[in-house]
Amino acid sequence: MRKERGLPVRIIGYSLLALATVLYLGPFAVQFATSFKTDPDAANNPISLIPDPVTLNAWRRAFGMDTALDMPILRWMGNSFFVTISVTLGRLVIDAMAGYALARLRFVGRSAVNAMIIALLAVPGVVLLIPKFLVLQQLGMFNSYAGMILPLFCDAVGILLMKTAFEQIPPQLEEAARIDGAGIVRTFLSVVLPLVRPALVTVGILAFQGSWNEFTHFLVATSDPDLATLNLGIARLTSGAMGGPQQFPLKLALATLSVIPILIVYVIFQRHFVRSQMSAGVKE
Repeated sequence: MRKERGLPVRIIGYSLLALATVLYLGPFAVQFATSFKTDPDAANNPISLIPDPVTLNAWRRAFGMDTALDMPILRWMGNSFFVTISVTLGRLVIDAMAGYALARLRFVGRSAVNAMIIALLAVPGVVLLIPKFLVLQQLGMFNSYAGMILPLFCDAVGILLMKTAFEQIPPQLEEAARIDGAGIVRTFLSVVLPLVRPALVTVGILAFQGSWNEFTHFLVATSDPDLATLNLGIARLTSGAMGGPQQFPLKLALATLSVIPILIVYVIFQRHFVRSQMSAGVKE
């Protein structure tokens, strides 16, 4: 009887999940399908998932095979990968050390630092754009990779995630390591850090996604076309050379291209990303 009563509930639940999946993935499917359409087909059938006819013209132009458009896609992607990987590595190091310090070390002002990090989450990023621009100019970092990368090293969310992960580790493990003669750095690197690998992967994915999709910071950090990232280059191209005609297939092909790296990273590391339970034991 219980199974029979629970069946309608499950059917309704699965139906709602299927509807939510369609609503969430639908725009991506339309975006991908439109990138294989012609301009007239995209204008006349904007939400059709079947291109008629199927063409690769938009993708050829996206990869710079159209000399009429100044679109150095490889340079943009190279800049994006360089900046994103640098920011991701920097955040992993800084967030891990800062999270461990807040979780384990006792120092004057620890509570104030923790409160300030939490307060930063309430500050909208847009209000910091002009101060960022002025600081970068005063430090001589405007129009440089340093100006694009270094300000993104600090991440309040990553620090709090790592702090929470370190607090879940039994302190007895660190005490045993110190008894064996390991210092705080050795204990951190060899004992503690391997136990928070899921949290590190989560911070790494968030850092990669955030820095790859970053736009406003790069907009105020550089005006040099040679330093443009993929998103910044696409935005400038869309408002410039592609601002007049619709050219939906080309625009959506570029948008799809910008999504692919994030999708690959998430697919590879998703099992770590969704793992919230940490396994840590104390040998008696």
